[in-house]
Amino acid sequence: MHVAKRLDRPEQDAIVVRHLFKHYGALEAVHDLNFTALSGRCTAFLGPNGAGKTTTIKTLYGKARADARPDTEIRVLGFRLPAEELEVKSLIGLVPQDNSLDEELNVEQNLVIYSKLYGMPMTAAKPRIAELLDFMELSEKARSRVKELSGGMQRRLVVARALLNSPRLLILDEPTTGLDPQVRHLIWDRLRALMRDGVTILLSTHYMDEAYQIANEIIIMDKGRLVLQGEPRGLLAGHIESFVLEVSEPGLLESLPQARRAAEEGTASGRLRRDRTAERVLFYSSDLASIEAVAGGLPTGSHFARQTNLEDLFLKTTGRSLNE
Repeated sequence: MHVAKRLDRPEQDAIVVRHLFKHYGALEAVHDLNFTALSGRCTAFLGPNGAGKTTTIKTLYGKARADARPDTEIRVLGFRLPAEELEVKSLIGLVPQDNSLDEELNVEQNLVIYSKLYGMPMTAAKPRIAELLDFMELSEKARSRVKELSGGMQRRLVVARALLNSPRLLILDEPTTGLDPQVRHLIWDRLRALMRDGVTILLSTHYMDEAYQIANEIIIMDKGRLVLQGEPRGLLAGHIESFVLEVSEPGLLESLPQARRAAEEGTASGRLRRDRTAERVLFYSSDLASIEAVAGGLPTGSHFARQTNLEDLFLKTTGRSLNE
């Protein structure tokens, strides 16, 4: 897969952000954000709605301007924003939340229009479009109108469109929302192939498994602030217990002495951390014996024990209540 040539600039750090603030009137959308994204790797943003993820991403491709402050620094592919915004835009590909495709045109025509926006001559655009349609498994749909495509095909077309200019940086804002598992896995595989070719990926997603599968680095934001950052497995190892017991019938804990006693003893000793939703009680622990002690006093079918995952960490970090 062809990607853009490397610039004669140091690109070990594809993105460097220092002291990013962004206000919309009295609303502070982003507060003192600092992070670095390495070249050829995927950095994923996680966070509830309103956490500041999309605002942050928009500042990286010129859709939004950071607050003017003397200590703020934003560098993308070696260029400074906002002063070198046009240079940055020429080297990135963008997959927005909305597809924004022309539904009356066919697949190939949609890509031809965008190739003209990039100033590509047709002698270069035609083979590039054919290459991308093959890459995204859309070659057989080249003459199909967009409105005849499934949602998954349309999303793959948007990814192909973002790759027309052979970008050094690919920015994806919730690229697989609402797609079936087969399409999601196909897109994941294509993103992995791009990273092998040296493309840097910046991903915003609500799918924890997507971030875990693709990202080399995860940034969890909440209420405009960075709250956790690190490699996925390292974050799990360092910030949450290893196991969780989900009890789907909370009343059983009060009516069954063995389970109640094990839960009380484990919680009091600090071996268990107890969390609760409207319909479930959850016990977190790195001590599997403490989990098994509670589970042993419960009837079959009323509980489920498993290893913790990125979603558990996300909920521990950002809370279970909905952001307004």
